Amino acid sequence: MPPQTRTPGRRGAARHGRLRRRGPVRALVTVVASTLAVLLVSGASLAAITAQQLSSSVTSVALDNETAVPDEISAMPGGANILLIGSDQRDPGSAVAAGVVDGVRNDVNILVHLSEDQTQLTAVSFPRDLMIDRPACTGDDGASRPAASYQQFNTLYGDGGIGCTVAAVESMTGLSVYYAGMITFDGVIEMSNALGGVDVCVAQRIRDTDTGLDLSAGTHSLQGVDALQFLRTRHGVGDGSDLARISSQQVFLSSMMRTIISGGTLGSPTTLYKLASAALGNMTLSSSLSSPDTLVSLALALRDLTPSDIVFVQYPVVDDPDQAGRVIPSESDAAVLEAALQADQKFTLGDQSEGRGSTADESAAPAPEATAPAPAETTAPSDPATSTPAEPAPVTTTLPSTITGQTAAEATCSVGSSRG
Repeated sequence: MPPQTRTPGRRGAARHGRLRRRGPVRALVTVVASTLAVLLVSGASLAAITAQQLSSSVTSVALDNETAVPDEISAMPGGANILLIGSDQRDPGSAVAAGVVDGVRNDVNILVHLSEDQTQLTAVSFPRDLMIDRPACTGDDGASRPAASYQQFNTLYGDGGIGCTVAAVESMTGLSVYYAGMITFDGVIEMSNALGGVDVCVAQRIRDTDTGLDLSAGTHSLQGVDALQFLRTRHGVGDGSDLARISSQQVFLSSMMRTIISGGTLGSPTTLYKLASAALGNMTLSSSLSSPDTLVSLALALRDLTPSDIVFVQYPVVDDPDQAGRVIPSESDAAVLEAALQADQKFTLGDQSEGRGSTADESAAPAPEATAPAPAETTAPSDPATSTPAEPAPVTTTLPSTITGQTAAEATCSVGSSRG
């Protein structure tokens, strides 16, 4: 049986219901790196001062739902949701030679869900070519926008900024998104430079005349414009689709997260401060996220995560039957993913979950196997009247194998396009 599809606009209404309100790949790395930097540059005692210095020049916009948002992200029942937007916007003097920009597009869109117990971070990428129904929303300029049917996802930011992009994601997923941020091309360049490069595995030559990227098979350390070209290339990877680009971006982001968490970056205050400055100096944040108190709270919430705790997922889609090159939500798979996020459940990826633009790195050392817990010691039966009931085991969901992605701990390679 073919997968059910959620058909936008003229062919059926998308779900606009929300849960009751309960309570920044480019951009995911931005928020993780910058907030960790804020926390670790000088220790907790100076974290607030550092956060104030870094965030003082950040442009911020207000979201409609910010009035009841706590400063402490750890105080958010059901976990915290942060929408991160990568825009092709850049300064006129930018080093990016990317041709003419027709408007401002949100070509990278990642919804980050940090579980309430702060043991799993999920990054859900929404394809730029996804067709959706957008609800009425308030733009960053404060003006109201009427609802729009059958709108392409990467036009949301140009249409109404961060506010309207947040409204669309809330409507699609049933989640409340209280925090958001947008990073420009220049921010990606400066962040990769601050790290001194990110090692990326290429399984098959990547050649893209649109971006000027040409990488032979093997491992490359990418920074600056080269890193940006890699993240932007679509025709050079997999089948040339935006879906292939998303899985190729996950290769980069996973490697970058391993570099930040495990590669000694956290032990270098200078590198961390440069990374945070590069990120925040090229971002627009919701005012709920730009608060120094919130940045410190986020840093504290993220500090114990390991690469295996970070899961990258592509929002499940199928081809749009009415327009070639466009996609629409896959009803059944999206429902499974959204239910897990709404319930703040832990989940794992199914077998064979590689995307269109990536493959396992066969040359990488295998990840260490999980150590089985030691058997519990046998003790005398306790008195039911005085004993504390054992906490129930956490519920873990295995996503369908049709939902693609990887954890940051997995070593993967980008796959060049056969047309390259």
